[in-house]
Amino acid sequence: MELRTILRPECTTCATPGSKKKVLELISDLAAAQYPTLSSQAIFESLVAREKMGSTGIGNGIAIPHGRLTDITQPIAILIKCEEPIAFDAIDKQPVDILFALLVPANQCQQHLSTLSCMAEKLSDKQVLKQLRKTHDETELYQVIIG
Repeated sequence: MELRTILRPECTTCATPGSKKKVLELISDLAAAQYPTLSSQAIFESLVAREKMGSTGIGNGIAIPHGRLTDITQPIAILIKCEEPIAFDAIDKQPVDILFALLVPANQCQQHLSTLSCMAEKLSDKQVLKQLRKTHDETELYQVIIG
């Protein structure tokens, strides 16, 4: 998977959302701003529905919130580095500061799983994580993740 095909620089940000709900809203707003055919509310509802099934906080300060949408044909990614870690009900009970959100077409289940797996693998690389956490702006954050 070529990450730059699903992650736009405009969907990469450093922020201080403060809570799980606020970061899911931020993800929804970033995606909707870049993809005008999408509704911020529909994105948010998709992410919340998935979180109700179990937290997407995978541990080590990382979360991979994701949702399925009927009105897209290609996956869309959003990367957020939280300046202050937030409670996210992660499996290790630790707060989260790196979120890689993924929105996928509802009918592409296998691609969805493959993309999630690739991202989890990339984010489990200690060197990549260290670099992401050192970044101070969106451009630098984007360059580290696609590198």
